[in-house]
Amino acid sequence: MTQTEEGVGSPEGVTVTDTGTMKRAVGAAAVGNITEWFDFGVYAYLATTIEENFFPPDDPALAQIGVFAGFAVSFLVRPLGGLFFGPLGDRIGRTKVLSITVIMMAIGTFLLGFIPPYASIGIWAPILLVLCRVVQGFSTGGEYAGAMTFIAEYSPDRRRGFFGSFLECGTFIGYALGATVATIIPLVSTPEFASTWAWRIPFFIALPLGIVGVYLRVRLEETPAFQTLLSESEEREGTQAGAGIKKLFVDYWPAMLAAGGLVVAWNVPNYMLTSYMPTYLEDNVTVVGGTAIDSTTSQWLQIAVLWVAVFVIPLLGRLSDRVGRKPILWTGAVGTIVLAFPMILVLKSGSVPLVGLGLAVMGALLICFSATCPSTLPALFPTEIRYGGLSISFNIFVSAFAGTTSLIMTAVVLGTGWAYWPAVYLIIFGIVGVVVLTRLRDPAGRPLPGSNPAVSTEQEARELVAARG
Repeated sequence: MTQTEEGVGSPEGVTVTDTGTMKRAVGAAAVGNITEWFDFGVYAYLATTIEENFFPPDDPALAQIGVFAGFAVSFLVRPLGGLFFGPLGDRIGRTKVLSITVIMMAIGTFLLGFIPPYASIGIWAPILLVLCRVVQGFSTGGEYAGAMTFIAEYSPDRRRGFFGSFLECGTFIGYALGATVATIIPLVSTPEFASTWAWRIPFFIALPLGIVGVYLRVRLEETPAFQTLLSESEEREGTQAGAGIKKLFVDYWPAMLAAGGLVVAWNVPNYMLTSYMPTYLEDNVTVVGGTAIDSTTSQWLQIAVLWVAVFVIPLLGRLSDRVGRKPILWTGAVGTIVLAFPMILVLKSGSVPLVGLGLAVMGALLICFSATCPSTLPALFPTEIRYGGLSISFNIFVSAFAGTTSLIMTAVVLGTGWAYWPAVYLIIFGIVGVVVLTRLRDPAGRPLPGSNPAVSTEQEARELVAARG
């Protein structure tokens, strides 16, 4: 048996990845997700402060539109990032591209904290804000799908659900950290300092996080699956970009649609919880006859749900390795359909315990997807186009449907005065998830398409080789 310094071997067509290597791979992938969602949480929770600093003080409506534009622009450029970085990752390797994306994200967030206020540089303040968000969105287009690919290709087949779930732990940790820091800053500093310099501190934190991410990623060798792909052709580095994109849309459009269906069934509840619910609970709900709760209470309830999810997600990931991904995905999809209206009913009540219950149920259904999709989606594509297939389909569907959740919900709730549009929206995409699941083959315990079987120990490898005869 041959084995690299990183603990990855391929005896007789079986890949062995030891636990130490697997932990480093998970940490290297998850830290980028922490950086991305830390920025998302900080930006969402400091929206009012950003309005006050970067936009004309005499036009509040324009300021609100500007903040939303800064949020939306990152989603608009994500598909472009996916189109660029995805095929590139299939051509030059996962670790190289992921090192680029994580430092780009960190630099974009870091520089946002240095932008002078509107009072100092005028129109250049919102322009620079949007440019930083463009950098963040473009790099994010290659980050998340690449991190999914990276962990999936390193993971043993029987533990892919468990290790993949830690990627979403990074999502929830990042958002919860960002929300927590943004919530605490006004409580521990003077109003003047909070509105001038203290709010910038969370954005500065992104750069050290990015540096740690690069350090962890460059220390790892390329994934075993990609190394095998390269060894099969000495004349190329993976799939050429143009050929890879053409192959995806011609031969793998069913896989892209399946990936997109799971992505929206997963991410519409995600953005409903993290992006729209604060606005709904604190503002929109009063327009539709409900009772609002104060912003601090709403924020702390959400933060509590996020931190609980961090600890539950790996348990569900481990469970999916035993019972399969589909039972847990079915729970999330059907539960969303059945409980959508009851969730909104309690969320509009104004009762803090009931609101907390509604958010907890929404979070529980969300993590059924969060714990299993990072190990399910990579199994839809073969190694040669996995990074590109995931990046393109993931970002197109997130940008078109999930990222617009807050905008659409605000418009229809305020425009019609009906409180239950969020429930209708959740049901629609829950049904999309059900349709995909009826045709999905459960990937739990199976090798990834185009990859060797992967195990954790040499003993497992020997047993597998012996069983194959």
